[in-house]
Amino acid sequence: MDTTHDRLAGDAQTSRVSLFTPLRVGRELSLSNRLAVAPMTRVSATAGGHATKQMADYYEAYAAGGFGLVITEGIYTDKAFAQGYLFQPGLADDAQRDAWRTVVDRVHKHGGRVVAQLMHAGALSQGNPYRATTKGPSAVLPAGQQMAFYRGQGPYQMPEAMTADDISEVINGFAQAARRAQEAGFDGVEIHGANGYLLDQFLTAHTNLRQDRYGGSLDNRLRLTADVIDAVRRATSANFAVGVRCSQGKVNDFTHKWEGGEADAAQIFGLLGALPIDYLHTTEFEAWSAAFGKGGPSLAALARKHVAVPVLANGSLHDAMQAAGMIERQEADFVSLGRGALTHADWPDRLRAGEAHETFDRGLLAPIADLANADRHRAERSLAVGSAALLKR
Repeated sequence: MDTTHDRLAGDAQTSRVSLFTPLRVGRELSLSNRLAVAPMTRVSATAGGHATKQMADYYEAYAAGGFGLVITEGIYTDKAFAQGYLFQPGLADDAQRDAWRTVVDRVHKHGGRVVAQLMHAGALSQGNPYRATTKGPSAVLPAGQQMAFYRGQGPYQMPEAMTADDISEVINGFAQAARRAQEAGFDGVEIHGANGYLLDQFLTAHTNLRQDRYGGSLDNRLRLTADVIDAVRRATSANFAVGVRCSQGKVNDFTHKWEGGEADAAQIFGLLGALPIDYLHTTEFEAWSAAFGKGGPSLAALARKHVAVPVLANGSLHDAMQAAGMIERQEADFVSLGRGALTHADWPDRLRAGEAHETFDRGLLAPIADLANADRHRAERSLAVGSAALLKR
């Protein structure tokens, strides 16, 4: 009978070809494998939005543990309405840029590559010291409640509808943040167009009631994303990787689906695929599950059908066989891990060695999803395990 170790070693061998082969993204982003760390909000920067030594330790651990690509948490892009959470890091000025250099260097030291995710929270902002109000595509109250583990409380504010000048400020903010990211040494940027944040708010019909060139048709609702991508590309060099993330579900509405189903997906991915991007990052709760109805293709598979660039799939892919399956079925070119990476920063090295992966512990993100809480929780758990072992002697 196979032992657990034998089974894990077999899984590692089965997954090796698909998950541990190199991949080139864009002109010069060469990845050692198909495993990326997903962007995860950690609200652990200084109050002024500067990356810290603790953050550098955190990101370095992923590169040291074998991940080929590390994608940062969402980084706010301007000192107007972009910031979503207190203690979120920024790339809105040169001091914030300089604080990221240590993080980048620490990842590069282990041969990893690192991409900065650029984010504008829009109407979902719940902690912004620069502005007391929020802005979005239209004055529509966001569904759901602010997230307590990111220090939020109660319902979201009613946002103000963005003016043409506000939209120009958004586009310029993304472009200048991307320029600073390249100056800090990042290998690329990922434009956050997912999870209900600003660009997704413009894409979503019920949060975008505009009657100008940014509202109405799906093409118009995707126009801001297109304008941001074009501006970021102009602000950076041709060899600097530019990706974009998209999703159906949102942090304040997990069950949302695109209204037009596969037809909308084909149009959205067709439009994004025609833009100057180097990869497309899709995220669903389960990356391999049907995006619409039962038995149909996954969102990643639909993306891969309509774009010529590599597709990065995210969603419960801490199961190595599911992760490998996405690539082997040609539904994705590489995969990103959230909960698996939080559980084991050395997840890739463990898979190579056939070592067991523990179940994700939600205590790592509660009551606050910051690094201090995670470190404290691990220390308390380690102490409890050690005490239990002593009692058994």
